[in-house]
Amino acid sequence: MEKISYKINDFEGPLDLLLILITKNKLNIYDIQISELLEQYMNHIKKLKEQNMDVSSEFLEMAARLIYIKTSMMLPKHEEAEALKQELTEQLLEYRQYQEIAKQLSKKISFDFISRKAEKISFDMFYSKKHNIKELLEAYINCVGNKTNKKLPSEKIFSEIISRKFFSVFSKIRSILSKLKKAKSVNYNSLFYESKSKSEIVATFLAVLELIKDKKVVLSEEDKKVKLLDGGDVEFGCKKS
Repeated sequence: MEKISYKINDFEGPLDLLLILITKNKLNIYDIQISELLEQYMNHIKKLKEQNMDVSSEFLEMAARLIYIKTSMMLPKHEEAEALKQELTEQLLEYRQYQEIAKQLSKKISFDFISRKAEKISFDMFYSKKHNIKELLEAYINCVGNKTNKKLPSEKIFSEIISRKFFSVFSKIRSILSKLKKAKSVNYNSLFYESKSKSEIVATFLAVLELIKDKKVVLSEEDKKVKLLDGGDVEFGCKKS
């Protein structure tokens, strides 16, 4: 099924919203003040919720990402935070470039006339992404090792260097509520047992905070258990009928 693209308040997706906030508040895109940007971003999300508008998981994922960068920068050593901040900056610059290209194309392309048939063109097949030299060396050694068996290298060999999975805070909220509907209370630490990445751990942590803030659950300091409160068994984000 084709994914529906929608537009709210003159912005499309979280990157578009961030660029608008950066421009509006005259922030330096090459040295983003994460705290200020996060505050503006969360205020905008809050306004959408107040207008009873359905906020997609993309915007919540970006909120979790900004919070994670901010918390990482509070640590004594925040090399990871700087790397994540640089990654976000590069995404924003790339997205802004796409916007400029789209504007230029919109001036030249119109649906009021019939264009000629598409011609065959040559594509740039050069792989331009950058990876850590150790990861590339390990992937190369794995490929050479498979050469003696005359087998093609498995996609799994390269999966760790070409993919990164981000977890939705909303999906973790639903998962926690689902567990609490069955047991009414669960050990806080057990919520993280199945987490396989930092992204999933952060999403789970933020999900617990969101549920506590909305008075769906309570965290007991004595036995470190997350307990479901009265009314917490309803689906998150919806009112009782």
